[in-house]
Amino acid sequence: MRILLFIAFFFCSASIQAQNFLSANEVNIFSFKTKAGKQVVIAKDTANAYIVYRYGSANKIEFEFPSNRKTSWTNFKYAFYLRGGGLANEAMDLDYLYFDNNSFRYVVYNTYFARGNTVKTGIKIIDLKTNKTTNINGINKTRKGSLSDFRSNNLLEITDEIFD
Repeated sequence: MRILLFIAFFFCSASIQAQNFLSANEVNIFSFKTKAGKQVVIAKDTANAYIVYRYGSANKIEFEFPSNRKTSWTNFKYAFYLRGGGLANEAMDLDYLYFDNNSFRYVVYNTYFARGNTVKTGIKIIDLKTNKTTNINGINKTRKGSLSDFRSNNLLEITDEIFD
């Protein structure tokens, strides 16, 4: 009987972790659901050993990057732009975490524009050969975490690239 309880507990735990897209040793950096019902998670190991991007449905990770976690921090880059001053100065707060895989650039973004009081979250997938961009819109109210910690935590290379 104890063995059956252990096995049931093990599979339930694995299922819950898969649905959350986080392993037991990971913390969420930034996550959201897309308007198409997919989940996006940027996570890191609690000891900062690696960073990982996951995308998929509620119970299946469809894409995970990178496959080699040893050098994962070098695969990601961060860019931001911040301008205060409210509506009169057309204030904005732009955050981008991006990586290249094969001939595509994946850009996870969270942006705010004072003009229109607009907040947008999502993923831009840019075909580096054709420069065609596919935008996957996120649902703002499902956001958890923040990309802006990368401005000062020295974990990623910071670039000047802006994607809006």
